[in-house]
Amino acid sequence: MTYDKEKYIALINDALETYLYSVADGQDIVLDAMRYSVRNGGKRVRPMLVLEFCRVCGGNVENALPFACAVEMIHTYSLIHDDLPCMDDDDMRRGKPSCHKQFGEAYALLAGDGLLTLAFETLTRAENIESSDIVRAVKALSSLSGIRGMIGGQVIDLLSEDGKPDDALLRRIDRLKTGALIQASVRLGCIAAGVTDETILRAADVYAESIGLAFQIVDDILDVTSSTEMLGKPVGSDEKNDKVTFVKLLGLEKCKALADELTQAAVQALNDLPGDTAFLADFANALAARKH
Repeated sequence: MTYDKEKYIALINDALETYLYSVADGQDIVLDAMRYSVRNGGKRVRPMLVLEFCRVCGGNVENALPFACAVEMIHTYSLIHDDLPCMDDDDMRRGKPSCHKQFGEAYALLAGDGLLTLAFETLTRAENIESSDIVRAVKALSSLSGIRGMIGGQVIDLLSEDGKPDDALLRRIDRLKTGALIQASVRLGCIAAGVTDETILRAADVYAESIGLAFQIVDDILDVTSSTEMLGKPVGSDEKNDKVTFVKLLGLEKCKALADELTQAAVQALNDLPGDTAFLADFANALAARKH
């Protein structure tokens, strides 16, 4: 069975509503804050990758939905925390007030914590997936979203604010801060399909690493070339904060060429996957060509 983006997004959104269960002891405000941020959807890039890698590797897409939702919960919590005054201090997210502007800093912090912990509970609710593969999924997601992955990238990013990172350091930051959770997504998709073949897993990693870095480079480009209305968040903040970006280091034209090169590397890696990879090739090209 084949899927398109709209069908995947509908599956993901319905499943997220299921896993964001109700509470009855007065915690409703935090659950409201969690739902507010999760429902402010975005492109669902990461959960879609979970589901499509599962499909391409011969797995059942619906069995992988808890894995997909767990990744999206981690991503959403990271955005809530990134927007806080102690971090990026952003008032808008996807055209709406940031979680802390809508609910206050304390509840936003707790909403992020709630999504982080709910993500791992959700992983364990995967039915028709071997318990050993659920353990593999927990290990992959915790590692790639933690201090050796996404959180680690954020730490290095903060430490580099007073300096001037070069191209190598910027790549390292983005490989961890942005790319690690994309890598977790493709890994979880493979795991949901029961994949143990190292050739397939390595190809998935190359695809993830390539589109992850291309994604960040395009983000840097859009911060210069797009508008607040188009992006749904302030533009020009990197320049205002004197932040070193790929655009500042390489210039717009070289950034565009590098994003194209990385996208082609991602598409090339798909040759080592077992199923029809047309969706994943189109997906990589669409991410590189996006305008918001």
